[in-house]
Amino acid sequence: MSAPDFTALQEKLGYTFRESTLLQLALTHPSIAHEQEVVVPHNQRLEFLGDAVLGLILTHELYERFPDFGEGPLTKARAELVNQRSLAEQSRRLDLGEFLIMSRGELAQGGPQRASSLADAYEAVIGAIFLDGGYDASRDFVLRCFRDSFGEFTAIPNLSNPKGELQEMLQATSSEAPRYEITTASGPDHDRSFECAVFHEGRELGRGRGKSKRTAESEAALAALLALKNGRQTPAS
Repeated sequence: MSAPDFTALQEKLGYTFRESTLLQLALTHPSIAHEQEVVVPHNQRLEFLGDAVLGLILTHELYERFPDFGEGPLTKARAELVNQRSLAEQSRRLDLGEFLIMSRGELAQGGPQRASSLADAYEAVIGAIFLDGGYDASRDFVLRCFRDSFGEFTAIPNLSNPKGELQEMLQATSSEAPRYEITTASGPDHDRSFECAVFHEGRELGRGRGKSKRTAESEAALAALLALKNGRQTPAS
């Protein structure tokens, strides 16, 4: 298998690999092994390594930044930062799905957009950077990604109840509650997909998708929270 050109991707990553085959391996989905007649290495081992590196980096960051919090809140915050939804979003920001190497069957079934595949690839890329450039390089990459999404870690992340957190944030400046509206519903009855938009005082703050209306609303609230925290939206005054 010839090595793809990852120049554009490495610019997005903010890291240039000395050993580009590590990046290729990080983006090779396990499904490819079922399609080839010979054994093809894939990204599961790098994902395993990257998961541990990511956990250490974020644990250290939370520990240093929040000295007044005990084990329980710190553990919860870390879990919320590294859940599949969060990691898949990091992957989408980097357009990793465009570079995933998958079997034809997996591609046909929408594999490059699947949250589990995107989250796994993101962790595998962290593992690859760790092997290629060491801990400092992987730490720089992870913190750059998470600061772009969650700001400078000035508060413990609270993403387990995004609808509640969004309402609390908006009520600091307005008595009006956010309004959720299902904008589209598609797919057969046994596999429905919903898109939801959240509005406040006539403005759309964010959109989300999910297999249930409740999930779509939570995703919309999360998108709104991230936009507000990053300054892309401001609460009405």
